[in-house]
Amino acid sequence: MKHFKTYLAAMALALAGCQSATSADEITELWYAQPAKVWMESLPIGNGRLGAMTYGGVEEETLALNESTLWSGQYNENQDKPFGRTKLANLRKLFFEGNLSEGNRIAGENLSGNQTSFGTHLPIGDLKLQFTYPQGEITDYRRSLSLDEAISSVSFRAGGVNYKREYFATNPDSVLVFRLTADKQKAVTMNIALDLMRQAEPSVEGNQLIFTGKVDFPMHGQGGVSFEGRIAVLADNGDVKMDKEGVSVKDADAVTLIVDVRTDYKNPDYKKMCAASVKSAEAKSYADLKQAHIQDYATLFDRVAIQFGKDTNRTVPTDVRWQQVREGKTDTGLDALFFQYGRYLTIATSRENSPLPIALQGFFNDNKACNMGWTNDYHLDINTQQNYWAANVGNLAECNAPLFTYIKDLARHGAKTADVVYGCKGWTAHTTANVWGYTAPSGSIYWGLFPTAGSWIATHLWMQYEYTQDKKYLAEIAYPLLKGNAEFLLDYMAEDPSTGYLMTGPSISPENGFRNQGSEHCASMMPTTDRELAYEILSSCIQSADILDVDKSFRDSLQAALDKLPPIRLRANGAIREWFEDYEEAHPNHRHTSHLLALYPFSQITLEQTPELAEGARKTIENRLSAENWEDTEWSRANMICFYARLKDAQEAYKSVQLLQGKLSRENLMTVSPGGIAGADGDIYSFDGNPAGTAGMAEMLVQNHEGYVEFLPCLPQEWKDGSFKGLCIKGGGEVAADWTNAVINKASIKATANQTFKVKLPQGKNYKVMLNGKEAVANPDAKGLITVDMKHGDLLELL
Repeated sequence: MKHFKTYLAAMALALAGCQSATSADEITELWYAQPAKVWMESLPIGNGRLGAMTYGGVEEETLALNESTLWSGQYNENQDKPFGRTKLANLRKLFFEGNLSEGNRIAGENLSGNQTSFGTHLPIGDLKLQFTYPQGEITDYRRSLSLDEAISSVSFRAGGVNYKREYFATNPDSVLVFRLTADKQKAVTMNIALDLMRQAEPSVEGNQLIFTGKVDFPMHGQGGVSFEGRIAVLADNGDVKMDKEGVSVKDADAVTLIVDVRTDYKNPDYKKMCAASVKSAEAKSYADLKQAHIQDYATLFDRVAIQFGKDTNRTVPTDVRWQQVREGKTDTGLDALFFQYGRYLTIATSRENSPLPIALQGFFNDNKACNMGWTNDYHLDINTQQNYWAANVGNLAECNAPLFTYIKDLARHGAKTADVVYGCKGWTAHTTANVWGYTAPSGSIYWGLFPTAGSWIATHLWMQYEYTQDKKYLAEIAYPLLKGNAEFLLDYMAEDPSTGYLMTGPSISPENGFRNQGSEHCASMMPTTDRELAYEILSSCIQSADILDVDKSFRDSLQAALDKLPPIRLRANGAIREWFEDYEEAHPNHRHTSHLLALYPFSQITLEQTPELAEGARKTIENRLSAENWEDTEWSRANMICFYARLKDAQEAYKSVQLLQGKLSRENLMTVSPGGIAGADGDIYSFDGNPAGTAGMAEMLVQNHEGYVEFLPCLPQEWKDGSFKGLCIKGGGEVAADWTNAVINKASIKATANQTFKVKLPQGKNYKVMLNGKEAVANPDAKGLITVDMKHGDLLELL
């Protein structure tokens, strides 16, 4: 029956008066006055392993199911094509002699990997719910995602009955929970069916619908996991009929569905675990499941609060606000919501007990990336890194745990790659990686010959220590992995006979090319990104060895190598060189700007320490953005927020915030790689823009990469009033600030480790410096910096 004539009436009602649901300023939510029609309008829930996209349909509900280990592919023992040290030396001789054409030809023929069983992450498919309602109109429709509670809700009135649904993914109980209720008895009548994208055999066991299968997706090679899913149907009264083709529920007061899916990825007991998790969860009351979920989630999410003045648009649906931003309107309330959304998605997809880190789409798979040539995998030339940019600054350090476990796995397989491909010690990994230990170069050197991709992802190990100051973590997890990558770099780099510099290569600047003597090439010796990554790894290993008081002779060898790295250099036009030589860019509009890693996330280029290079970075950015057909993607635009924040260009940074939210996101605020980029014929969801955007916005609010803490270093006029609390800084501290008309009313640092902080006193008034509630003697230097020794738990306030 079709009672849902139109959603326009519901939209009008929502715009006019959802005051009861949105009047409290504390509520952080996305909400809509109509169901989702397509995937990019649906709302994500996740517990770090298992998730769903909720559509909120009235007569038919779609719940798109996802599990992080549902992968095709398998381990390939022949992924590494042997090359070795002698051939590498001969190849480098060609490059050092300037014979780039021959060098690129040989590299292209020999330095690519075997990706025949690479695989991809895949969606499971949909759980479909079809409903029967009393006669009457559908009114008062509202669909929402509470970021405060990580609960997706749907409510409406049908035939005089108020219906409500709540959906959440609980980490403590490791299942999905769907609850459907009505304010009238016997008002819930529905059919439950599966519309899977994977071949599976259905069966029924008691009150559970079960589906069992094995992934078969030959597009990206043979192999795939085996899986089992269970859906427990718990009806409050009513009549339930179970059949392997589906389930019918008639005249129930309420229905609760408990869902789990498990695979055999590193988990031979997956079927037993799936049965046990569902059995355990269905033995608990819905109220207990919900309470445990909220309490667990809130311990992470509630650490950070943020607002940019009063949100005057709370009564406007999120998709309407999003459309207004696309059209050029400013919405600072949406800015704050977008910031917290990046943290929400990080929590949803990466928890301490997650079996895998965040992939290209997290695990919210739209069935598009996995059908592209580039697959839904781990891209180690920026995407996976950006997925975790919000974790530390966003006070979610625990969410990094699965990434570090994954890096350990990469190091194990990457040791073979280092040996077989390059004849080197240590470990390496290249541009594309999967869950099966793929660390070899990709199928083409144009994007795949990037041996410092492993170094880039390894920098997150040191970053975690910088924020947490956890020496036990440094000794047991970070330093051994960093050391292994540093051993590779020491053994891999060669001395340039003409300059004496230590050089990597042949390698690429992802995923760009250059012109030389009338030809386009990709491979060269020591592209700038390699230099920056080698510098970062060697430096962090030196500092780690000093902190832990270990490996003195190894530490000295690292310092000797560090001293022989080439400097970052400028082009004739004043921009940063992307390659060691001042080559002409083959694609000036290219989305990648890997040679600016030194600006962000690293601090090898800063406004104060290297002003000439900072100006060169600005020139590089301007050239990219002004190039014809600039490849503006979600992650490259998020990069621009971060870059401009470091350059303290508030208006350009904010312009990129708005472009990321509007042009490069969709109705559900999830970021997209737009059609036309990398072969896509339409928008494809990509996880990275959300957390990287959050990280860039945080960088606009607080910085300490220059060696001191600075509040509001890149504040746009649009954020002239606001506050935040709970953001983290390197050195071990949580920071907060409150400001009016761009003048700080108060700011604070709470030490989470023993540390000496330098703090730049804000402008605008004479601030009283308080340490643990007592006024402290503050003698600012010529730069307005004060130095404060703090112990763990100390509170420094500027009032």
